Amino acid sequence: MADFHPGQLLNALIYALLGIAIFLFAFMIIDKMTPYHLWNEIVQDKNIALAILIGAISLGMCIIIAAAVH
Repeated sequence: MADFHPGQLLNALIYALLGIAIFLFAFMIIDKMTPYHLWNEIVQDKNIALAILIGAISLGMCIIIAAAVH
């Protein structure tokens, strides 16, 4: 515990918020590029294949964003 600095916690919080903001922006771009509204297609129409695809795309984007922000 002697090596803990409050600035490290602040840095982690800033990087986490930055990563989340970049992810949301990228997801909004993907949502606009598709010919239909993703949320309606997944929730209302229960398109499981699309949900799995969007989940995989989201994980891939998160890995790339985490590597870029880190």
